[in-house]
Amino acid sequence: MLKRVLIANRGEIAVRVIRACQSLGIETVLAASSADRDTLGAQLADRTVCVGPPPAPKSYLNMPALVAAAVGTGCDAVHPGYGFLAERAPFARMVTEAGLTFVGPTAEVIDMMGDKVRSRAIATAAGVPVTPGTDCIPSADAALAFTRVHGFPVLLKASAGGGGRGMRLVHDDAALPTAFDSAANEAQAAFGDPSIFIERYIERARHIEVQVMGDTHGNVVHYGERDCSVQRRYQKLIEEAPSQSIDAVQRARITEAAVQLARHVGYVGAGTVEFILDVDSGEIYFLEMNTRIQVEHPVTEMVTGADLVAEQLHVAGGAALTRRQQDITVSGHAIECRINAEAPTLGFRPWPGRLSAWQPPQGQGIRVDSHCYAGYLIPPYYDSMVGKLIVHAGDRTAAIARMRAALDALVIEGVETTVPFLRAVFDDEDFRANAVRTRWVEEDFLPRWTPAQPSR
Repeated sequence: MLKRVLIANRGEIAVRVIRACQSLGIETVLAASSADRDTLGAQLADRTVCVGPPPAPKSYLNMPALVAAAVGTGCDAVHPGYGFLAERAPFARMVTEAGLTFVGPTAEVIDMMGDKVRSRAIATAAGVPVTPGTDCIPSADAALAFTRVHGFPVLLKASAGGGGRGMRLVHDDAALPTAFDSAANEAQAAFGDPSIFIERYIERARHIEVQVMGDTHGNVVHYGERDCSVQRRYQKLIEEAPSQSIDAVQRARITEAAVQLARHVGYVGAGTVEFILDVDSGEIYFLEMNTRIQVEHPVTEMVTGADLVAEQLHVAGGAALTRRQQDITVSGHAIECRINAEAPTLGFRPWPGRLSAWQPPQGQGIRVDSHCYAGYLIPPYYDSMVGKLIVHAGDRTAAIARMRAALDALVIEGVETTVPFLRAVFDDEDFRANAVRTRWVEEDFLPRWTPAQPSR
């Protein structure tokens, strides 16, 4: 078992990892920027080390500083959380070359699955269906040649991308050149790689993903699937488990495919295999694999009773998985909302500031993952998420009712948040009927929503 872990991240995931370490008797060292010295994570960790000033490139993305902090404090492992360096193969490689354990897959696997074009080829080799698409293309002319065969709409995507960056939806010939240049430029700025590929875009789609876990002994299991179809600009807003949009045959198909792919690449640790469901045809296609713990992992924990972060740490220490596939069952329904410090009426503009009040809801089947507290100053340098509200109930209808009540009970003052937006979503008939798709928020919900304006 690991003895001391450096947490190379911030916010709620840092708190989540600290609590998992505490449950296993593992000491924790938090790597924090100078802006994060007063976070809840800094209060809970056994030790906090400042790794740089607030800008992420000088702190949370500073690989040498993070590795030096881990070595200097006597850690034997580094947990990257999600975001920042979690899926950067050079960081995983630097950690292991320093004689430490990287809590995640090997650098080689991160490289393989982090390149979207390469991962498509690997999925195909593993027998997992992918959407019609290309390898990296050099120009808009090459994209146009693809559309001559497969038609519009198409999606231009950054090979090294994620989180919607370097991605453009194109509906006709005239828009292709500008969209291609824009996607390539954004990919270069975000990932240092302008490579673009193209896929046929599925207009009526659901986003379904499967949680997998592998160990160093060759074992791989899945913990069921999540439905992450409520999105805005390819960013997930609400996640549910299990999905109510697939039947037993489809569920078996995608969970088996996810395990097959993870086993094919020798996957170790927690990962997520993401799929797109074509609502009209019922076909399901591989989208990508995220080689880390996901923001939405709590909904899977709520329906399976698992502690996925503790299992990550367990596996990273060299132990075998604690559960066999037949030991993993799904019970009830769980929903997660991401609570962001943003003003939805102003294009979801980030809204940093001091929390004059922070009072999470409590009660049966309610969980809040957050690093916030009353008086906490939300800095302007990082992601705007201030917490995650998760509920669990016997079925989807009961879970929606519980979430709606929990959102009413949640008290956050001092900043604008997405809570009013989320309340409206949970009141919407389409959402309640599960009649949504990945573009539903932008194309259907937001045009008819009439919220109150923010206070400043």
